[in-house]
Amino acid sequence: MNIQGQAALVTGGASGLGEATARELARLGAKVAVLDLNAALAEKVAAEIGGIACACDITQADSVNAALDKAEAAHGPARILMNVAGIGSAKRIVGKDGNAAPLEDFVRVVNVNLIGAYNISRLFAARCAKLEPMEGGERGTMLFTASVAAFDGQVGQQAYSASKGGLVGMTLPMARDLAQHGIRVCTIAPGLFATPLLKELPEPVQQSLAASIPFPPRLGKPSEFAELACHFVTNGHLNGEVIRLDGALRMAPR
Repeated sequence: MNIQGQAALVTGGASGLGEATARELARLGAKVAVLDLNAALAEKVAAEIGGIACACDITQADSVNAALDKAEAAHGPARILMNVAGIGSAKRIVGKDGNAAPLEDFVRVVNVNLIGAYNISRLFAARCAKLEPMEGGERGTMLFTASVAAFDGQVGQQAYSASKGGLVGMTLPMARDLAQHGIRVCTIAPGLFATPLLKELPEPVQQSLAASIPFPPRLGKPSEFAELACHFVTNGHLNGEVIRLDGALRMAPR
């Protein structure tokens, strides 16, 4: 699919990997809708890239449909969905106080990272399936953002790893399911990237994390994630695949 002129949706598009992806799509000529819970940040990014901001809670169907309606009214039907929104958590199953980890924390992370991503994807796919097919019968593309934690989860990452592992496990069956509608599905599993959240860590900690990456021994650049995300859109034979983007990193237990 040629990105030029296409309407695209980016969840979590107000910061980090999502913002980088929104900017790269816009640079390549897409009409970008920035979907995010942080409406003010979404407005800022959208204004800078000539897109539209849509306040959106991906866990709520009404919120998602309202955002999709707003984006479609401005840009026409979307054929590209970049699922980048997500949250993290670190809780040991049994804490230092001897108590079990709160179930609410696990539910919250899985609800956003996995169920939320599925929620907006099913609603996007239903709309996309109704569009006229393009060359080769393609109607749209959908990308998920997992994590190396799906494979190398560290101590305390049960909720995060489970949610990202769910996205990995969902990729192939979704690609097979949506093949009849000409919608491709892939997932990127990023390693350690220089996102605003990670950049808040002390500099020595950042350097230590960067040194753990075999090559190149540095944190990933959000632009590198965005470039791969956009390559997925343009490479018509990429489908049902999970790609690690991590500099050959394999996370230690802690």
